[in-house]
Amino acid sequence: MKIIIVGAGLTGTELAKKLVSEKNNVVLIDNNEETVRHVSNRLDCMVIHADGNSLDTLEEAGIAKADALILLTNSDEVNMITCSLVEAIYPQVMKIARVRNYKYYVKTKKTQKYKELAADGEVRPLYGIDHMVYPDREASVAILRAIEHGAVTDVLSFDNSDYEIMRVQVEKESRLDGQKVQDLRTFVENPFLLVYLENKTEARLPMGSTVIQAGDYLGILSHKDHMDEFLQLCGNHISDLNKIALVGAGHIGTLIADAMLPHHKTRKIPKLFTSIQKSRQKIIIIDKDETRIKAAAAHYPDTDVFKADITDEDFIQEENLASYDLLICATHNHEKNMVVSAYLKSLGVGKTICLVPSSSFAEIARRIGVDVAVPIKDTVVDTIIGHLRGKSVTGVHTVSDGDLEIIEYVMPADSHLNGKALKDISKPGKFLVLLQRRQGESDYLIPSGNTILNSGDNLVIIANMEDQAKVIDYFGGSEE
Repeated sequence: MKIIIVGAGLTGTELAKKLVSEKNNVVLIDNNEETVRHVSNRLDCMVIHADGNSLDTLEEAGIAKADALILLTNSDEVNMITCSLVEAIYPQVMKIARVRNYKYYVKTKKTQKYKELAADGEVRPLYGIDHMVYPDREASVAILRAIEHGAVTDVLSFDNSDYEIMRVQVEKESRLDGQKVQDLRTFVENPFLLVYLENKTEARLPMGSTVIQAGDYLGILSHKDHMDEFLQLCGNHISDLNKIALVGAGHIGTLIADAMLPHHKTRKIPKLFTSIQKSRQKIIIIDKDETRIKAAAAHYPDTDVFKADITDEDFIQEENLASYDLLICATHNHEKNMVVSAYLKSLGVGKTICLVPSSSFAEIARRIGVDVAVPIKDTVVDTIIGHLRGKSVTGVHTVSDGDLEIIEYVMPADSHLNGKALKDISKPGKFLVLLQRRQGESDYLIPSGNTILNSGDNLVIIANMEDQAKVIDYFGGSEE
């Protein structure tokens, strides 16, 4: 594919890097000379120093023959207007835009009907944007899912499914320390799958003979109501989160607060998070920006809101933050999120969650004591990659610092695997089918070796990153 990316920040650079590794023809555009010089030395693709919202620049980059245009500048308006401009002249180009302002996502009956017509191909989409990516919502959902499970570990969920994948560390002298993978079922009654095993040197798909050691991370797939059982098996202690401090009253902090505060009327997060409101005794919001604090105080009149710098020792002591059960650092200063979370954890805070830029930073955060680190840039890259993979791929999730990829996939009608059992098409070490939802059914199930694949099935598949393209081709029709 020929793909043009406007915006060479961290997200644009990481996206370009991944697309280049998949042998795509990538052009990256940015109007910052220093950024362009730095990126040019790191990436094997064309990098243009120019304004990406200029039609002349886009035509120089080859927009007429491009398959996709991706707008990742820091301005929502620039991203949207550029898509509208290109839509007027090159409607055949897929247009993807990162948009942070939630107001552009507000649904009315009229806009919802228009979106349905656009999805059916009867009209072009609003603003000419085929796919609008809202990173703040994705990050807030990831944080809230972690809170639901006691802020012990990362949790990956799937639309319309009660199954989740939890990344949990095996503690020393836990019941699983020293056990073989093939013996796990003797410890667990409820249905589950071991999705991957990650240690200090690698992340890989599991083999029955593999011995689980303390310090390993396990990717466990199970029903969300059964996750606590696995946490306890791995030696993790689950505590009530009754006192919560939320640092950051920006977009992400507001989305988190909306879901956690029981009487707030504006609901931008799914109702499934109402369970985290139970037994909450105290939630406070902290931000040093006066405008954001005034807005938060007006929206949450029954909540303590503080205009303060979270690094201020006097404030930490005055509010006794070390006694809190959970600290959430959701500012856009990601390095500060990491340092503050680790520091307050050392002072006595029970659990910490922080927003970080990427999976590599997430690993650093965990090593310095942060319980859950949410990589916002990786979430955006995965969402965009999912849109570029074609209609059969409905979602992409990178795990284990990019070593493995989880793919949400719809079986096409012409696949040579239609009507075949999983045991007959398996390729050990290459991929694993985690979930199946048959066409017309509402619930996902964990498949067995005897499960038959059919066109229209919704599948969740995990594969090694280097194998993912071949796996998609294999399910899509290739017999190699």
